[in-house]
Amino acid sequence: MENKTVYLNGDYLPLNEAKVSVLDRGFLFGDGVYEVIPAYSGKLFHLQDHLLRLENSLAGIRLANPHSREQWQAILQPLLSGVGDEYIYLQITRGTAAKRDHAFPADVPPTVFAMGSPIAPFAGRDTGVKAITLDDKRWALCNIKAITLLGNILHRQAAVDQDAAEALLVKDGIVTEGAASNVFVVIDGVLLTPPKSNQILPGITRDVIVELAAKNGIACHETSFSLTDMQSASEIWVTSSTREIIPVVELDGNAVGDGKPGPVFHAMNAIYQAYKQSLM
Repeated sequence: MENKTVYLNGDYLPLNEAKVSVLDRGFLFGDGVYEVIPAYSGKLFHLQDHLLRLENSLAGIRLANPHSREQWQAILQPLLSGVGDEYIYLQITRGTAAKRDHAFPADVPPTVFAMGSPIAPFAGRDTGVKAITLDDKRWALCNIKAITLLGNILHRQAAVDQDAAEALLVKDGIVTEGAASNVFVVIDGVLLTPPKSNQILPGITRDVIVELAAKNGIACHETSFSLTDMQSASEIWVTSSTREIIPVVELDGNAVGDGKPGPVFHAMNAIYQAYKQSLM
């Protein structure tokens, strides 16, 4: 394994020297939150938005933020090589208590871990990917970016088992999001994405796309839509920090539109890539 430098509880050290107690509540209970922050040419992308989401996730699990935004930037920046496309993985748990107990421990410092990694190119951006639909069986607080991801993992694995790249989740007939992504559809030439609620993660890439669409004359609405609506869409996309915008060209074995990435995707992807370049 590459022995890169990581951050753990105030220290920068080689990955193989980074150790966490087996009594850490992240290990025992999944009691923690995380962020994934992309960086391009050494510049963290929309860092303030990611830190705001981190603050909201920490508040959602009643865990005090251990650092200010300025301190977070100072902690994370040294983990970047400054070369190419990278991302920071940041995880905060409620820390290590003296015993295993469901109740919050008193006076226990959180465990803070962060590392940088390169973003591997994803070929599906050019060709499109397959997706399946599944009933959304996760918990009711999907707006918290919690490390308790077993529901998401099982949904994503179900997609992988069917040679698909993503599972698009449906609750009571309404599309929510992907197992590890937000979802957009194009219906009658209009770009739609589910509104923010406790049923979806408020994706930073999602928000950037909504903002860029408004600035570039692409009709876009944050509104609920049904599985039936999605099945009639001319385009479907999934978005995330590390994969950016990925067109879905096959859903549940049926072609989406003409089975190729569509014109609205091509327009938005060009806008998004130009926007990234403008920040470097």
